[in-house]
Amino acid sequence: MEKIRLNTKDFKEQAKNLKAGDQVLLSGTVYTARDAAHKRIFALMEEGRPLPFSMEGAVIYYAGPTPTPEGMAIGSCGPTTSGRMDPFAPRLLDMGLAAMVGKGNRSQEVVDAIRRNGALYLCAIGGAGALAAQCVQSLQVVAFDDLGCESVKRLELCDLPLVVAIDSKGNSLFSEI
Repeated sequence: MEKIRLNTKDFKEQAKNLKAGDQVLLSGTVYTARDAAHKRIFALMEEGRPLPFSMEGAVIYYAGPTPTPEGMAIGSCGPTTSGRMDPFAPRLLDMGLAAMVGKGNRSQEVVDAIRRNGALYLCAIGGAGALAAQCVQSLQVVAFDDLGCESVKRLELCDLPLVVAIDSKGNSLFSEI
């Protein structure tokens, strides 16, 4: 099966043409954020304060990279279980979030928000964080440095292999299994 090259700059346009099961190579800017970062992002929203990055067109990778070894842009960078972010995802999708990258199934509320907003949920291979790290060209901490591996980081990716798990129409690989 041919892999589809996908860049975060063109994400919204390309998303509508992708189907659950498509294999993609993702390049461009993504932000890491896990449980603790999501809680802080929501606290900022409740306080009416600026967010660490604009949700409009953004891609969030549910990952907490390990410390960076010498000579690399990042340490191991595998996906975490996405369901832990389900309470936060619908609101972020309604704010313009274009896609999420992680592993595991999502709730019906998240699937509905993906469909409503023409977004995507992409799955990375669990246990392959060292291989995923090879696709990261640069890393910059943009918020919550005190959270260590769970801080929000801006990553520049080149050809991260992923699978469309839930497409923009709400079709899900998880419902087909």
